[in-house]
Amino acid sequence: MQIARQLQEITLDLSGGSCVTIGNFDGVHNGHRKLIGRMMAKAAKASLPGVVVTFCPHPLRVLVGPHTPPFITDYEKKLDLLEALGVDLTLMLQFTRELAALEPEEFVRSILVDGLNVKELVVGYDYSFGKGRKGHFELLVELGEKYGFSCERLDPVIIDGAVVSSTRIRDMIKAGDVWGVRPLMDRFYVVRGTVVHGKKRGGRLLGFPTANLEVRDELVPGPGVYAVWVEVDGNLYKGVTNIGYNPTFGNETLSVETYIMDFDRDIYGWELRLNFVHRLRDERKFSGLDDLMTQIRSDVELGRQILDSQEAGL
Repeated sequence: MQIARQLQEITLDLSGGSCVTIGNFDGVHNGHRKLIGRMMAKAAKASLPGVVVTFCPHPLRVLVGPHTPPFITDYEKKLDLLEALGVDLTLMLQFTRELAALEPEEFVRSILVDGLNVKELVVGYDYSFGKGRKGHFELLVELGEKYGFSCERLDPVIIDGAVVSSTRIRDMIKAGDVWGVRPLMDRFYVVRGTVVHGKKRGGRLLGFPTANLEVRDELVPGPGVYAVWVEVDGNLYKGVTNIGYNPTFGNETLSVETYIMDFDRDIYGWELRLNFVHRLRDERKFSGLDDLMTQIRSDVELGRQILDSQEAGL
């Protein structure tokens, strides 16, 4: 897959046209996958390159400011997921206030028509674009007739009686419902982080050494204890992750600590990927170390049983 951050970087031959879909695609969830899959099917039928247009930074970061919540996927992970779907070209446009101020027709003409030579366009059921988000599907149909491309709009994907959306998935992750998001995403929710030095209580006091993760600007599941698949240097291990404030010890900052089962290596400075499988319990304060150690042993055993039940891993 070719990645371009401006039209001038594109080397893919678009002289015969392209098939395009456009959006933020935060999470690349099943709704997005249906949209991209339809675009790629049309591209294959017409023997055209399949192109995804997305934005960096996310428009909310520009229009609302830095206080927007973390997103489901960072840009590196989003590009990996798009490549796995067979996309030929991802145009990751820099989103600016100047881009947001473009009138809908100017956006279509300059980016889609002049830039990508679009012949077929596929958009989601709620897609809008251009200054004041005045662009809509009916306008795209009109502009397609003017500039020579067709436009198709897809209905939303419904799972468990509700639309699959980035907002729904984000809310579920914040609530700790990591098992519930898997059918919406076709994968476990992943958090990446770098192993850093923590309080050194896990092994010394509790008998369960933990990897303390410094997490990037990613959405972290709500406080609690989780069964996870841990990716270390390309290998999978069973694990249990605690997210929270360690109330037994009175911490004031959120921590992400993972006990990796059947593992004994020095991994300070390494990047780990936590695939969240199931929430085991709430975080809570214990009366002392003995009660906490008993609960940790129970958590590890339950986590192992859950992960053993789906040994295929990811």
